[in-house]
Formats: sequence, C-alpha cells, structure tokens
Amino acid sequence: MKFNVFDRYAPFIQDFIYRSGWQTLRGVQNAAGDAIFGTQDNVLLTASTASGKTEAAFFPILTLLDENPSATVGVLYIAPLKALINDQFSRLGELCQEQGIMVSRWHGDVPQTQKRRLLKKPQGILQITPESLESLMINKHGEIPSLFGDLRFIVIDEIHSLMRGDRGGQTFCLIERLCKLANCHPRRIGLSATIGNPEEAGKFLAAGSGQGTVIPRFEGGRETWRLSMEHFWKSEEFAASPVGAAPEAKATSPDSESDAPSQQEPSAEPAIDYIFEHTRGRKCLVFTNSREECEAVCQQLRQLCEVKHEPERFLIHHGNLSASYRESAEVDMKDDDSLMSVCATATLELGIDIGRLERAYQLDAPFTVSGFLQRMGRTGRRGTPSEMHFVMREDHPQPRAMLPETLPWYLLQGIALIQLYVEERFVEPPRTDRLPFSLLYHQTMSTLASCGEMTPAELASRVLPLNAFRRISQDDYRVLLRHLIKTDHINRTENGGLVVGITGERIVNNYKFLAVFQENIEYTVRCGPEELGTICKPPPAGEKVAIAGRVWVVDEVDHKRREVYVTLVKGIIPAYFGDVPGDIHTRILERMYGVLREDKPYPYLLTHAKARLAEAREAFAKSGMEVSPLIHLGGNMYALFPWLGTYAFLALERMLKIRCADRLGLKGLSPSRPYFMTFTMKVTPAQFFQIVAEEAQSDFDPMTLLYPKENPVFEKYDEYVPSELVRKGFALGVLDVEGMRRRVAKWVAL
Repeated sequence: MKFNVFDRYAPFIQDFIYRSGWQTLRGVQNAAGDAIFGTQDNVLLTASTASGKTEAAFFPILTLLDENPSATVGVLYIAPLKALINDQFSRLGELCQEQGIMVSRWHGDVPQTQKRRLLKKPQGILQITPESLESLMINKHGEIPSLFGDLRFIVIDEIHSLMRGDRGGQTFCLIERLCKLANCHPRRIGLSATIGNPEEAGKFLAAGSGQGTVIPRFEGGRETWRLSMEHFWKSEEFAASPVGAAPEAKATSPDSESDAPSQQEPSAEPAIDYIFEHTRGRKCLVFTNSREECEAVCQQLRQLCEVKHEPERFLIHHGNLSASYRESAEVDMKDDDSLMSVCATATLELGIDIGRLERAYQLDAPFTVSGFLQRMGRTGRRGTPSEMHFVMREDHPQPRAMLPETLPWYLLQGIALIQLYVEERFVEPPRTDRLPFSLLYHQTMSTLASCGEMTPAELASRVLPLNAFRRISQDDYRVLLRHLIKTDHINRTENGGLVVGITGERIVNNYKFLAVFQENIEYTVRCGPEELGTICKPPPAGEKVAIAGRVWVVDEVDHKRREVYVTLVKGIIPAYFGDVPGDIHTRILERMYGVLREDKPYPYLLTHAKARLAEAREAFAKSGMEVSPLIHLGGNMYALFPWLGTYAFLALERMLKIRCADRLGLKGLSPSRPYFMTFTMKVTPAQFFQIVAEEAQSDFDPMTLLYPKENPVFEKYDEYVPSELVRKGFALGVLDVEGMRRRVAKWVAL
C-alpha cells in the first residue's frame, strides 16, 4: 500500500525540509522512502548527480532511528574518499544536530579525542573509509560488538567506484566480518549516479547478506548537458590556433565564436592556453588522468598567470598532497564567491558538493564512462545544466609515421564514452569473475591479526565463506597457508594453532596494510615546517621536484625517515608519482570503431576536433580497416586493430606471442594497449586469420598464456602469494580469454 512519504518522515525531518524551502520531494526521495519504509530488503538508489540521493536515503533511515533509537551505532556510512566523508559530515550534522543524533567521522585526519568519544558511547551515525574500517576491525576487534551490536543500516556511497577491484572486495569482506562478529543484520543501502546495469549492481550490493535488493524506479527528469570537445596538437610547430566554438555552445549551436581565446602571448601548449582563457572569471575544475599530468597542468597555468600579469587563480587537488592542501582547495571551491579553479584527479570526481561550479574541463579522455559521468556531474548543482569541455591533445605524427600512429586515439575514445551513454546508457558493469588471491592474503592476515590464534580450520571457516572468495577452492587456500607458514608470515604454535609471524607482523603493523590498492614507497616533502605532500623515488639533493603545482629544489633527502626537504624555485618540470594503469572496457573500443566507420556528425565537436575526426575517418576508409582488422603497412609489417578492452587485448597479445608465433613467423610484436599492435610475419593475411582462429578455438588451458618463469604480480599483495596462485589468478581472473575468443570467431566470419 502506497503512503505519503513526507507524512511518514519524522517531524524534525519535515521541519528541515520546510526550512530548506523545498516545495515538493524529488522522485528519488519518494521512491527511496517507499523502498526503505515499505520493505526489509537492501536498496540500491541510482540517480543523476545532485539529485538528492543522500537525503533520499537518510530521511527515512533517520526517521526509523528516531522512532526506535539504536543501542549502538545505528548507521554505518562507508565512502571511498575522506573528502566525501568531510562533505557529508557537515550536511548530515546540520540535519541531525537539533534532534541530538550524533554524527561521527573515523579516518586518518580525525583527532583521537573524537574517536574515543564514540568508543565510550557508541550511537548515531559513523562515517568511515574502507581503510579505516579495516583498522577498526584489527585494532578495536574486541569492541566491535559493543560498537555495532544494534547496527540497522550500512550506507555505501559511490558504490560504482567499488565494483571493479580489490577495494570493493575488501569493503564487502569487512561488512560480512563485522556483521558476523557483532551478530547484527543491517540492511545495505547503495548510492550511485553511474550504474549501467542496476540488476548486476543490486546483486553485487546484496552478495553475502542473505537478502534481496530493491531498485526503485522513478522519473528522474530530463538530463541537460552542455558539452564541447576540441583538439590540439601538442607541438607548437604544428599547433593550430585554438579558435573555435565557445565551450558553452549547446549541441544545437556548436560554432559560436563569442568566447574564443585571446591570440596574444600564446603558450608552448595551445591546449593549456585554451583552458587558461576559458577559465578566466569563472570557477572551474580541470580534470586530468594522472597526478603527474595534474602537477604539470597546474604549473603551466600558474606560469601563464605570471606571464600575463594576472593574479594566481589555480589550486591543485590529488591524493599525494597533504591534507591541508587538499582541504584548502575544497573550502575555496565551496565558496560561491570564489573564482578560483582547481586542477584535480579522481579525488574530486566523487560526490563532493563543491558549490556553484560553472564548468569542468577534461584534459584527454578518461578511461571509463563512469569516470566521465562523475566528472561532468561535479557541475550543474544549482539548477544549471551539467557542463563538461574535453580538451584533446595529440603529438603530431612524424613525417614517416605509420597508420596506427596517425589516428587520434584520445579524441575517438572521448567521443565513444559520450555516445555509449547517450545512445545506450552504458556504464561499466561490476567485475565479479576474478580470483582475488592478493585480497585473500590480506583478509587472512587481517583476520589473524584481529582474532589472535586460530586453528587452520577456524581460519578457513572465517575467510573462505566470504562472498569475494566464492571462486577460490579449499585446496588453493591450503597452498596459500602452507606458503605463508614457510615464509614466516604465519607461525604454527605448539598447540597447532596459527598466529601472525614476525615477517607478517612487519606488514600488518604498517599503516599501509590497511589499503589493498597499490601504493609506491612514498617520501614526505617538506618546506620548513610545512608538509606539501608525498612523492615516490625522490631525486638527489640539488635536483628539482614538482608538487602542489610548483617547482622545488631538493635540499636534503632523509631515506631513513623518508623525508625530502625542499626550497621553492621557479620553473616547470615533470612530476612522477607512479604509473596509472587504465582498465578500458571492450564496449568503448567497439564504439571507437563505430565512430570511425559512421559518417554522422557529433554536435559537441568544435572546429579542430571536427577537422581531425574527418581526417581520421578518411584514413580509416582508405586503409581498409572497415573490411579487415589486419592492415598491411609494407613489406612484412602489419598492424592489427582488435577493438578489444584492456584484458581481452592482453589475452590476444599473449596468444599471438606464445601460441601462434612459430606458425605465423611472427616477430617484433609491439603493442599500444588497448588500441593496436604491430608486428612482422611470414604468412598471408588469410593464413593469419586461419591460424589464429585454430589456436583460439582449441581447448587450451589459459595457464599456457604465461611465460615459463613468469610471476605476473598484478595486485598489491601478490608478492606474498605463492607463484602458482599468482599465475592462476592472472590467467583465470585477469586475462579475458573468452572475450578474445569471441572476437577471433567474428574475424573468421568476415
């Protein structure tokens, strides 16, 4: 039976809505109220950014908590970023303050006094990151029942960010372990703006809970976007003047010249000059795909401020900066009167409300549709359309460059990301078919560290039933435990029990153990008393480093304390924080092929992007790529365009090298993942397809796609896992052999 959701809310919630001046509830809020009040199931709320998902979830949750207060923490809110927690802490605190519902934070930047207050009197809402929840489970194991014995809800924000890697697996392992230890049965509430397949996401949310997931359907309103995409050559020699449509040009009017940038004092990077001109007098975000790129772009933009005698107007935000730098940028962006812009990575991608933001710029193409949607969703939060402007850069091909190097891959990728969502509402699905041995090591050590001595059977009964490990056999777990005993990560006691060994203690007792994502060895960078952030592989004294959007000369490196002491200098140099791999889905590559094949225009392309796409389509048509994925480059040299995502491409690359090379006479295979690979061979194209099809269709073991002594360490703790399991996890859980086989089968049908 339907009921009026507003009438069902607690009086203090109704008062909050009146004070906020809301005339009606939004669709997501009515739908969430029906699902949370009307069922006992888990709930997945998927709606566009700034649609009110957080309030939609918390209004009914807080109503139920107010009617029947919890004897312990009643709501556990898990978010992937400290910045998101800090933002939601303020919003929820305002809502809960008058009713006396306590809202607490628990992460690395929160003072111990606040944590002790919660431990002394657990109640209300606790906001936490996955890593801090891991710390809580290890270091406060005995207090988990008193903290969470009456836990009613677990709210998982930005759940899409946890669906494709070990961090999501860790989060749900911790949820299962916590619920078993505290003997509680909370409902799970998942929130996200970017879910492509809600049913798959609903299964992911519910896994291990013993409950189903309700996915409310509602009319979300019509999305309006303002998009543009422009192309620039990186090298000045070939750089076209960045004149074109204004970034605010709508799809129906892409050729407006009203906001063209100034042509005076051009920078060495026309794309950066373009961003500089179009952010003047506005509050904007400038997204990059890596911390290195973020530092480089911020340096160049700040140098332009100096060259053009303008006040500095660019801030910086990424994961290696100190908390003070990050939080300063966040505070400045929330000030509606501020006209500062922030150069950022994914740290500002997720649901932080950063005020009246006018525009987002994206330098080159992101790796995922999800990332594109999240970044664009940072804008349009005050009743205006979401606004994103892609700035695609490309190194000009050398005069004798071969076909693959002459295609604008980032431009094609950016168009594909947009079209996939516009045409199909495609967003990357969860990855549920992996063999997470690295995570298995981590959760095994975490369980032992928190519980103390356990028999092998007890340990296996705590770890293996966790949903993340449903594909891992007891035999594989025995192999892992024997290896950990042999390497002193685990010790046997006289009673036959297992405890953390001396080697294992050094790992578990390090704060970096709390995270399952890969980290480099980091050095803290200091200028006097000020902490700037962290870097990897510090250079010797006298060399320069880039961090916090500026350049510093190294005065001293203290390797024992892992500290670098610096002094500010002028200039521009590249930064380095470690490699950033990209997991690109096969559907994106397939749509890139479609972009080249079709002749339709895209209304968001500006002058140079249109011209560059026309050139690429002409090259595509002349090359014969539409007819065959294998292109003859001259002599015995060929280029193969598989149009496969990262892991299917990798499977094909390995099959060609390991299983096909002798039959093909293949040499010099050079991949540019996941776009193309070049090689020489001694057979005809027809023979190539026949041989590759025979090998792909044969019933071979994916383990044969590894080299004899290869130990493909892929995840953070793989180095502590026995080689045979690392190899198995890579072959059966990372390589997309089936995706590769399906593609090869289509080639045979050509």
